[in-house]
Amino acid sequence: MKNQILFLTSYPPRECGIATYSQDLINAIKKQFSDSFSLAICALDEGKETLHYPNEVKYVLDVSNYSNFIELANKINADKEISCVLIQHEFGLFGGEFGENLFFLLSFLEKPVITTFHTVLPHPEEKRKTVVKSIIDLSENVIVQTNTSLELLKKEYDADENKITVIPHGTHITEWKDKEEVKAKYGFNDRLILSTFGLISKNKNIETAIEAIPQIKKEFPNAVYLILGKTHPGIVKNEGEKYREYLQSRVDELGLKDNVLFINKYLTLEELLEYLSLTDIYLFTSNDPHQAVSGTFSYAMASGCPIIATPIPHAKEMLDNGTGVLFDFENSEQLAREAIKLLGDEKLRDAMGRNSIHKVRETSWENVAIKHVRMFKQFNIVKGELKYNLPEISLEHIKKMTTNVGIIQFSDLGRPDINSGYTLDDNARALVAVSKHYLRTKDNSQIPNIDKYLNFIKFCQQEGDGRFLNYVDIDGKFHFQNSQDNLEDANGRAIWALGTFLSESYHYHNFFTIRAENIFTKTFKWIPELTSPRAVSFAIKGLYAYNTLHDNDAIKNIINSLSKKLMNNYYDSFDHNWEWFEPYLTYANSALPEAMLYSYLSSGKESHKIIAKDSFDFLISKIFTHGRIKVISNNGWHHQGKEFVRYGEQPIDIAYTVLTLEKFYEVFHEEKYYDLMKIAFSWFLGNNHLNQTICNPSTGGCYDGLEENNVNLNQGAESTICYLMARLAMEDMKSKDDLLKIESRQ
Repeated sequence: MKNQILFLTSYPPRECGIATYSQDLINAIKKQFSDSFSLAICALDEGKETLHYPNEVKYVLDVSNYSNFIELANKINADKEISCVLIQHEFGLFGGEFGENLFFLLSFLEKPVITTFHTVLPHPEEKRKTVVKSIIDLSENVIVQTNTSLELLKKEYDADENKITVIPHGTHITEWKDKEEVKAKYGFNDRLILSTFGLISKNKNIETAIEAIPQIKKEFPNAVYLILGKTHPGIVKNEGEKYREYLQSRVDELGLKDNVLFINKYLTLEELLEYLSLTDIYLFTSNDPHQAVSGTFSYAMASGCPIIATPIPHAKEMLDNGTGVLFDFENSEQLAREAIKLLGDEKLRDAMGRNSIHKVRETSWENVAIKHVRMFKQFNIVKGELKYNLPEISLEHIKKMTTNVGIIQFSDLGRPDINSGYTLDDNARALVAVSKHYLRTKDNSQIPNIDKYLNFIKFCQQEGDGRFLNYVDIDGKFHFQNSQDNLEDANGRAIWALGTFLSESYHYHNFFTIRAENIFTKTFKWIPELTSPRAVSFAIKGLYAYNTLHDNDAIKNIINSLSKKLMNNYYDSFDHNWEWFEPYLTYANSALPEAMLYSYLSSGKESHKIIAKDSFDFLISKIFTHGRIKVISNNGWHHQGKEFVRYGEQPIDIAYTVLTLEKFYEVFHEEKYYDLMKIAFSWFLGNNHLNQTICNPSTGGCYDGLEENNVNLNQGAESTICYLMARLAMEDMKSKDDLLKIESRQ
């Protein structure tokens, strides 16, 4: 039976910020870790109306009577599935003065409790302080969302710092879209957009922004302020639409009907993120100096919005000159001045948007889910090995990166950087990955891109000797960099791609295979001249793949001659503490032992098999430790006898390791290779030293690197294609694993 964690929280269809937060967090945890444990919800209800909750709601708590809290505690104690209760705390949610009814639940509960404080107020009244301290005392651990809240709990509530974990408010990963395209979709062509969103109530102090619009309008008549969202349901119950009507009356009085628009609806997530993507400046105008955190503020930053905000603690922690601007509470003139300055400087807005995305990337819901689950492990609430779920396979980013020429080399965040041009390296890898995806799915929409990648390889092949150039500029011309770099590795990768593609030639029309065969056979005369260990290794991979279909003795001879070069490298560098092909470990290391394994499969020579296994096991000993992979840093190769450089990991090396582990498991049938394969792939999903995801699961994009303190958020072709290769390898293994389970049951 899986451990079950019960969320005690308000929950949709109830409309409130905590309900939305909890649903987003629960969805993120389920998406990543549903095989490790289960989640359930106890929805907080005021007993005033009947709400129809979804199936994941296990219990409903009417907070209007303290006896219901005692009854719930008894139910939870008797529920053998539940191993922990995670409480989402806000003072107004639990009934009684300062939410004191919660104390009755905690006093009778026998299961461990973790409490998330969404609000931590300074200078508390004595009773509020007593309630909060009691909750802390009765909780295994508490979560706050800002460092300011951490300091307040320590100084004003006498909380033990060791009992407090800071986990920020989550945000949705968004693609930085073309603003003008989204504006056109919503009919805002040639308008400068300011916006605010959320359930409307007086504490949002939206009138401060409205009072600033006349001054902004003088300088920018095309400016429009969007007030996104409906009135908070609790406000509507108590006083109707008085506040919205007041705001509307001020708009009319100031003659701003063309410059202030109310989008009076509860926005879907997709609608919200699109409105934020077209926003030029986000305005946060709360008049509550003690508001600890704002989900709306976080979402705006994650969408790349420059922000002008009042100085609540969350804003003071997150905003600086690089991400946004603070202004004094209720100071419309100051707000107008800052808005005019930003609206007049597109480059500054663009820079602030980029900086905001970088600053909040670690707060994505995926990363916030990882932080929660690692805390569950820390307190032994979740037992056993954490199992990361495999994300859905998506080629959306690869499609976006592919033009009529081929796949673009780099991206600016998630936007293809067409000025970076193209490389043979990337298009060769793309041919391998996308054709493999096509073979799995028979998705004919992939065929045009396969055609482009193959054509690009053909374009790079030179008429004279059949070798390839690597770099092609935006205009489709060969770049001068071709004359400066050693192109052997790129040539080796082209052979790998062509051989792999041709090994499955019976799945394709002759239109493709004859073209690929013509390119491939022109390389035979110079392949034996390769000297770079990686070029040699990739060539062996391609030749072996090709020969699985053709069984050509001449190809076997080329493989054998290339493998002798690797063996000579191995014997030259070998000692009992260094079983490797060079006196250093650099990039694409796993390709070398994998090539020796293919040499063994081609020739049957036992010596090749031994070198393959010994060298790969040596590499494994260097890059796997404590349940994680840490590949060789691109900031400094690992030289024999020297200290290991710790930071600067790239997805390409993780992916190549995954591919090699798959092949070694297939040949040797040792479970350790499959186990290490799962560990290696989990690096993409957050099992790394930053505990952050390195992929965008919604688009299939992959970030370019893992540094000491941050993730490189550009999503270039190399990283994205290599992630897809690794993901497809995991899918293959999952299919084989599922088949074995079925067979074992029969």
